[in-house]
Order: sequence, then C-alpha cells, then structure tokens
Amino acid sequence: MASTDTPAPTGVAAAGDLTGVEAGLDALEAFRPRRTPVGQVLRRKALPPVLAVLLVLAVWQLDHGLHVTDDYKLPAPLDVWRCLTDLWYQGTLFSIIWTSVLRGITGFLAAVALGTPIGLLVARVRPIRAALGPVLSGLQSLPSVAWVPAAVIWLGINNSAMYAVILLGAVPSIANGLISGIDQVPPLHLRAGRTLGATGLAGVRHVLFPAALPGYLAGLKQGWAFSWRSLMAAELIAGSPDLGVGLGRYLENQRDFNNMAGVLLGIILILVVGVAIDLLVFSPVERRVLRSRGLLRPTP
Repeated sequence: MASTDTPAPTGVAAAGDLTGVEAGLDALEAFRPRRTPVGQVLRRKALPPVLAVLLVLAVWQLDHGLHVTDDYKLPAPLDVWRCLTDLWYQGTLFSIIWTSVLRGITGFLAAVALGTPIGLLVARVRPIRAALGPVLSGLQSLPSVAWVPAAVIWLGINNSAMYAVILLGAVPSIANGLISGIDQVPPLHLRAGRTLGATGLAGVRHVLFPAALPGYLAGLKQGWAFSWRSLMAAELIAGSPDLGVGLGRYLENQRDFNNMAGVLLGIILILVVGVAIDLLVFSPVERRVLRSRGLLRPTP
C-alpha cells in the first residue's frame, strides 16, 4: 500500500535551511558585546587593591603608634613619604627609577632573544633536550645573586656584569616556559599542519608557536620576574660611580646610612615597578591571548 505522506520538495527544504543559516548569521552580526561601565570596572579592579594598601598602612601606623619596636627599626609611614618627597624635590626620583627600568627592560629583551631559540631547540631536538634540559632546570632553581660575584670577576663592575646576571637569571625561565608550552601542543595539531604543508620554519611560525603561546607567555612573565630580581641583586652588591644609582643601589645606600625610612622606600619602589610592568604589559597581552582562544572566563 502506498504511503500517503508526500515528502517536501528538495528546493523548499534547501530554501528553509538557507533561511535558518541567514537568520543565525544576522543574529551573530547583530550581537555586540556589552561594554562594562567604567564605575563597575573601577569597583572590581581598583577598589580591592586600594583597600588592601589602606589596611596595610593602617596596621603599619598602629604598630608604630603602639611602639611595638624601636622607631629607627619601624619608622612611620609619614617618614617614608618624606623620603619620597625629598627625592622628588631633589629631582632624582625618576632618574633612579629609570636607571633600573632601562637596565631591566634591555636585559629582558636580550634574554628573550637568547632564550626563545634555546627553548625551541631543546623542545624539538631530542639529543639537545637530553643534554641541556636538566641544565636549564638547574639554572632556573639557582638564585640569581650567586652569579653576581662571578660576573664581577669576569666582566668587572660595569653594565656588562649587570646584563650577564640578568641573562643567567632569565634565560632558563623563558626557555623552560617555551618548552612547557610546546610539550602541551596536541600532536594532532602538528600532523594537521604538516598535512597542509606547514613544515620547517613555516610549521614553527604558523602552528607550533601559536599553539604554544600560553605557555610561552607564562615563561616570559616569569622571565621578567627573574630579570628584575637578578638586576636588584646585582645593583645591591656591585656599586660603582660609573653605574649610576638605580633602585638596588639606592636601597643599599640607605642601609649604609642606617636610614630605615629610605630602605622601606626603596623596597616599595622596587615592588611598585615590578607590579606596574606586570599590570601594564603582561596582563593585557595574556588576557588578549586567552580571549582569542575562548579561555577567558567572562566577568559577571
């Protein structure tokens, strides 16, 4: 017995499918991400750290007022502020900060230029990995301050010694970050790239590096932290009139003068610069990479 159901014409079904697809595309085009109000961003991002700083200052002032320890060991926050204003009026505040920041950025860029090819070679060439992999891990765990005496003996008390300490501290972290990122790339991505003709340097540029980018960024972030710490250690130990006064040397000078307010100011400035570089450089880049991969958790 013949069925009474009559199938819809093929052209009608196709037209219906196209209509649905067009409606979906129109909906995607019409969608615009809602911009978060500035006030909400400030409350979410700026208010918590400001409150934390105010709490630390309140506890600090309370300890000073209760004379928990001698005043020369724990000066009041106002004494530290006076040291800051003294540097401002003397016109040396920004020169001290810039001396260290310029050294740190220059050394970090050199470490990136050196650590990236090392990490790529170690990650992709097995004999090199067997030989240098444990060495890089060991160098990363070695305190950077240990290199300062050797760098001074090898190169003298000059900028070359400073940069050598930065390189020895930062290159292993950058290389290991790239190695970790490459190790986490799914093999399917590499096979697909080779199938499409992305081999050799083209495969590294278009497949390997983009897939390993989150791990590489983590290594760069850690490499900057090691660069900054290494530089401060070098400036603390190696001092010379030819080097000028950076933050580490300013900190050591204040210790020589037994000026605890100046010591605390040096520590605060070192901390502020490190946090500022992270917030202004690495955090935006990291958010952009995660957002492009759909890995950034939407804010409520």
